Order: sequence, then C-alpha cells, then structure tokens
Amino acid sequence: MAKVRTTFLCRSCGGVQARWMGKCPDCGTWDSLEEHRETKAAKTDSQLGVAAGAAVVQAGDAMDALSAAAPLARPINELLDSPTAVPRIPTGIGELDRVLGGGLVPASVVLVGGDPGIGKSTLMLQAASRISAGNSPRTVLYVSSEESAEQIAMRAERLGVSTNEPGRAGRGIDPQFQSDSSNGDNSSKPGDSQLFVLADTNLARIVEQVRRVAPDVLVIDSVQMVYKGDIDASPGSAAQLRRCCAELVYLAKLTGIAVVLVGHVTKDGQLAGPRLLEHLVDAVLYFEGDRYHAHRIIRGVKNRFGTTLEIGIFEMTGSGLREAPEGLGVAASHIDLAPGGKSRVGSIVCPVMSGLRCVMVEVQALTATGFLGAAKRKSSGLDPSRLAMLIAVLEQHAGMRLADRDIFASAVGGIRVAEPAADLSLILAIAGAHLRKGLAAGTAVVGEVGLGGEVRPVTSVEQRVRESARLGFRRIVVPAARRGSTEPGRVKNIEIVPVRSISQAIEELG
Repeated sequence: MAKVRTTFLCRSCGGVQARWMGKCPDCGTWDSLEEHRETKAAKTDSQLGVAAGAAVVQAGDAMDALSAAAPLARPINELLDSPTAVPRIPTGIGELDRVLGGGLVPASVVLVGGDPGIGKSTLMLQAASRISAGNSPRTVLYVSSEESAEQIAMRAERLGVSTNEPGRAGRGIDPQFQSDSSNGDNSSKPGDSQLFVLADTNLARIVEQVRRVAPDVLVIDSVQMVYKGDIDASPGSAAQLRRCCAELVYLAKLTGIAVVLVGHVTKDGQLAGPRLLEHLVDAVLYFEGDRYHAHRIIRGVKNRFGTTLEIGIFEMTGSGLREAPEGLGVAASHIDLAPGGKSRVGSIVCPVMSGLRCVMVEVQALTATGFLGAAKRKSSGLDPSRLAMLIAVLEQHAGMRLADRDIFASAVGGIRVAEPAADLSLILAIAGAHLRKGLAAGTAVVGEVGLGGEVRPVTSVEQRVRESARLGFRRIVVPAARRGSTEPGRVKNIEIVPVRSISQAIEELG
C-alpha cells in the first residue's frame, strides 16, 4: 500500500509546511494552512499522467511521448545564431491583443482574473469565437466548469457567435479517434465549426478531450472548479489549484497549446487561491471595472512576452463587449467643447499614459462643509495618500482653507489613475470645486506637483498634446519645464499653456 504523506498548504502563498501552525511562516498570514494528503505514487506520477496522455497527440504512443517530452540541452550560441520566431495567435480583439503583446503565444499559459459578473466569460467566448472563425481559423476548445453546454450556447446566441464558418481538421488528431464516432468523437469534419464546447470539471476527462480535439487554444472557465480525482481535497482548495495548474502548464509546454485560465478574485481584489498560480503562468491579466457601469478595463499585471503597462478598454453592451480604442469618450460625453463656454466646476480632463497609449480621463472633485478635525477624504480610482498630500500642498502654497471641508475625488469611467502626471488636474479639480470656478471649454491639464507647489515635468508630453488635439481639445495646460527635447508647441490646432506653479495654474480658473 502506498504511503500517505500529510502536509499543509498555505492558501495565500502556496507554501508547504510539515505541520499545522496558526500563522504561515512564509507569508505571515493567519489561519491559512490547509491539510493535504498525498500518496507517494500520486506525487511521482503527477507530471507523467497529463504529460504522457497529452503528448500522444504529437508522438503516437506512450513511450514515444515520454521520449519526445525529454528536453535536450543546447548551446546558447546555437539558439542565438538561428532564432526561431514563434508566430502569435491573434484573438481577433484588438484591445486584448494589445495587452497580450500581439496575441497568444503557443505553449503559453495566460491567467485572466476579475470580479464576478464583470464579463470574463463573455470576453473569453468572444475571443474563442473570433480565433476559430478568423482569416486563419484555429481549433479552440472552450471548457466550462461552472455552466452547462446549453447555457454556453445561450450566451453564444446572444453574442452572435457564428456557427456556419467553414472548418478544418484539428491539428495532429490521434488517427484512432477520427472514425470512432460512437465513443464521443469530437474531431473536426469539413464544414464543422472550429469552436468546441465541453462542460466538465475533471482534469483527466478534460485532457482526454484535448487529446481527441487537439486544439490550438484551450480556454478553461474557471480553474477554481477543476479537480484531480487522486487528490483528497475539494475543488478550489490550495492543493487542487496547485496541482491542476501545474498539470495544465505541463500540458501547454509539451503540446504547444496556448492555454487561457479564468480565475476568481477575492474581496480584496487578489486572485483567489495561492499566489503560486501567478508564478506558474506566463501572463496575468486583470479585468477591472464597475459592473454597474459600461466601461471595462483589462490590464496586464505580468507578461513574459510583452509589456505590463498596456491596458485595453471595452464597453459592455447588450450584445457583448465592444472595443473602445478611442478611449473613455470624455470629449463627447462629459466635457462641453463649445467655444466660449466653461467646463463643469470641479471637473478636469487629463491625458494619462498607460503603456504606449494615451487615455483621456476625467478627474472630478467635490468639496462640502465638514467638521474641523474630522473632515472626510474619500477617493475612487485615485491614490488616497496622493490625494491627502495634494490637499496639504493646496493649503500651504495656495492659501486655501480645506481643514474643515469634506473632499471627495473620483476618476470617471472605472479606470484607476496612478500616474503622478494627473496631480495638476486633481489640484485644479479640488480648487475649482472649492472656488466654484471652471476652466475654459476644451481645456486639458497634465503635470506633476511637488511638495513645494512647483509643477514638475512629465514624460511623453508631445503624445499627450497630440491625443488631446485629436479629440477636439483646443487648450492644454502643461509644465513649463521640458523633459528631454519634447516640443509640444509644434502640434497644430491646440494652444499650449505652460505653468510653473500651482498658483499660476489656479489663475486659469475663471
């Protein structure tokens, strides 16, 4: 009989301990250790089970699969002299491809997290549909562990997923399954759709369907409900998540399949389960936004094949998610651009850089009568510490009495603004709300504010100015000091207003 070994896994960091303790010694989280029992045989076969079964797609039998799975050491000079460019798999959704760095990389694993009801399943089903029905269609297997196949079909009908696209045979399907239609054959036939749907939670059965279908892209929604039968733990526990995610990573590396995992987040906004999941996968994307608002933001937190500064902007509609490459639409919806008019009091638009793109964000502020010593400072989408610092700068260097005023600040559209270049826009929003004054219509503001009240230079000034001019803004307040050789004055159809201090910037309020 195989010997059973009992260990304790941390839900927060994934650390393994030999005995239970009240606090995890690795991350310091209290009451986070869960009991995990594992036999020696199961531990030995944990990698070979999925590896051998999945590699049959490429090898043909188990022995050849294990031989093909063994990597060979190669000199680095050989790798550098003969680079092999791996073509990415475009998802057909430009904003998602932007965050991924151009598309999905074969043999990679991407983890997508977000709040319940934010639209993760909608985005994944739309992406799967476009991958399977694009100019170069790929085979996609969409595995749902939370919904039935009929529920997915209802969502696909609402999203307008096409079912009459010409298909092609899946790559490398095991020949013994191509003619066996009586045993649940899912192999492609001419005229069939290249998008396959599976409603299952058992990892072994999922891998079997991967062997039959041989997809180019595998989507699992969600990984929290997938389990292995040889682990004495419930689905979603640290032990199950750790093993299942590791097996799926082995599957991707051996077969070249691009795997996309959908994960839940906890109440504090972190991905549920051990942080080990983020270390195992190649890319981590967060799907953010208020479920009661239309706009959604997808942000790259980790990406081994691209930058982590890019964001994608979507708008939730009745027929699914719509790309919003033009930004959050502040020029048309929130700011009066009529000549001679005034913008709303306490509302300032700031061009914020996120990766290589510039997004126009509306920053709003409201001041109300409070109590001295108990004034409220609340913010949404902005750094609360930064807000408190800028209020102190206004009191010290602009002569405003705000100690007995409740101040509320918000970034409209569900986007989180962390760039210091939005300091000056927040300063003018608070000052305008307090003085009941607004900027001239069609004015944008950008600049970092120091503790001495000076307006410090920011990066990518020319790109911010050009984006403001493209959206119809006629004036932009920028720092007088230039960083590098940027000359925003060359941009036509927009007036550059340089300022050196917050006092000079507040004079623009009228």
